[in-house]
Amino acid sequence: MKQGIKTIQNLYEELERQREARQDLIADTRSLKVNSTNGVTMMSVATGDDLLSYRLGEIAHRQLAERLGIPYKYYERMRAEYPVLLDENVNGWLTKNPEKRMLRTLDGRLRAFLSDRYRRLDNLELVDHVLPVISQMKGCEVVSADITETHLYLKVINKTMKTEIVPGDIVQAGFVVSNSEIGLGALKVEPLVYRLICKNGMISKDYAHKKYHTGRQVEDTDNAYELYSDATLAADDKAYFMKVQDIVSASVDEAKFMLTVDKMRTAMDIKTCDNPVQTVEMLGDRYVLNKLERASVLRHFIMGNDFSHFGLVNAVTRSSQDVADYNRATELERIGGTLLDEGVEAVKKRNIILLPKAA
Repeated sequence: MKQGIKTIQNLYEELERQREARQDLIADTRSLKVNSTNGVTMMSVATGDDLLSYRLGEIAHRQLAERLGIPYKYYERMRAEYPVLLDENVNGWLTKNPEKRMLRTLDGRLRAFLSDRYRRLDNLELVDHVLPVISQMKGCEVVSADITETHLYLKVINKTMKTEIVPGDIVQAGFVVSNSEIGLGALKVEPLVYRLICKNGMISKDYAHKKYHTGRQVEDTDNAYELYSDATLAADDKAYFMKVQDIVSASVDEAKFMLTVDKMRTAMDIKTCDNPVQTVEMLGDRYVLNKLERASVLRHFIMGNDFSHFGLVNAVTRSSQDVADYNRATELERIGGTLLDEGVEAVKKRNIILLPKAA
């Protein structure tokens, strides 16, 4: 499993720092204007009383292009080669089709350009509600935690709920809590299986719980204004986070854990292609792995000397530890879970293997 850089203590420290440094605004797009200079795009926001200015982050650039209907490849070309034209395009469409948008900022940077119906389910509140629950769950421990530009992650293992896939090969139950504050995913609680022999974590999409960031529309006004949590939203959030606590409490379910373990045992009897290189190339094409990821999967597939479907799943999840980016590492752990499910289901439904044996 990819290890995060955050201890629980400095996780809290960073979340509290972000709480103090962030600013959320609701703005009519006619009050916005961008200006690009020397490769940096700034957005000014007229509040009526003041003129604020923020540097656009990469996610905000992409969200702005998507919302204005500007093809991102063309947007990036203008950004690199003709920034004055980019400014004219963006400012023109912001005025031509006015609407209310939520602007999420942090450390002087516009990190997200979102719908005014976007509901803020923020990381500090999430951690405040779930960590006490985790601490009370017998045998549970946060083994990896991190905050990236886009997500918060808490990966938890229950050391008391374990079994052997085969003698000597022990797996433990667990779960992952993740959240994006900038519109790149729901708040999720997902099952996790941790294999001790290689310290691999595999995330299963089965039995996952999600909460999407959709709320009520905010009040109408011509000027931008700072957004705070009102009493109604605070009450709604408290009720929701109490539900999250219940989900977390029930997330390590022995029956569901054993169903996943049974899939792993089934996968041990599923053959992959006789050629490991061909197997990994087919895998890479199917799940859009880059060259370095394919090389890592192939290396662990061969070194594991297990050319079953189970061996391939473990090669994918083991390769997550070689990836620098925590988001991508977590996605590889999810791909491992998806690969396991698809292989087992293919055998059950069509009596074939996922990656056909070469002629």
